[in-house]
Amino acid sequence: MNLRDMLRGLLVRLYARRVEGHLDHAQVPKHIGVIMDGNRRWAKAAGSTTAQGHQAGADKIEEFLGWCAETDVEVVTLWLMSTDNLNRPKEELVPLLGIIADTVRSLAADGRWRVHHVGALDMLPGHVRTAVKEAEESTAHVDGILVNVAVGYGGRQEIADAVRSMVLDAHEKGTSMEELADSVDVDLIGRHLYTSHQPDPDLVIRTSGEQRLSGFMLWQTAHSEYYFCEVFWPAFRKVDFLRALRDYAARHRRYGG
Repeated sequence: MNLRDMLRGLLVRLYARRVEGHLDHAQVPKHIGVIMDGNRRWAKAAGSTTAQGHQAGADKIEEFLGWCAETDVEVVTLWLMSTDNLNRPKEELVPLLGIIADTVRSLAADGRWRVHHVGALDMLPGHVRTAVKEAEESTAHVDGILVNVAVGYGGRQEIADAVRSMVLDAHEKGTSMEELADSVDVDLIGRHLYTSHQPDPDLVIRTSGEQRLSGFMLWQTAHSEYYFCEVFWPAFRKVDFLRALRDYAARHRRYGG
């Protein structure tokens, strides 16, 4: 590392410390959703392989959760893989699934996070399903940040699954379709989502410069604030995180008003 890079790094750390010092913890979002975009582009720019890019993105997660723990965030939803990603070429998909399984196991082994899967579990390969289920079971007692790992997740798929679950539940209870139709409201549908009984995201962060949700938590983000960051996910820094929190705290939330 040359002198210029060292000075730049020092200035960034000093700036981050200043931003953090002015952060009002009473205005920190309780639930943050993260669209971790840019692994492949980061890898291309760094002259690395796509798998190395995905691994670098996975390595960033525990650091990010540490920042969340320092600022009193209670729930974090990490979009690790969409349902569309399952259609990627085998040479990219297989290593990515392995990285995701290892990441979920690592999160569980850390001991600080309560892991919960959101997504279509039946669409995932057996070894990933096993990793997710074991992580959920082994961390069920943990009183730390609730970490939703969105693997095989799609917003439309979630709503379809919620409706299916609602209908099946009514059938098991002997509820007629007319009675079900009369009882359907926002709260009932919400209880059948993957994030049932969780607060909706206050803030959604998307890295890499893309300014779209791509189907992320379509139902839950109706009143969320969005923060789009130009940085690729593997290069996401604490100062970028703090800027997102500062930007969120400066907004006046209208909740659709």
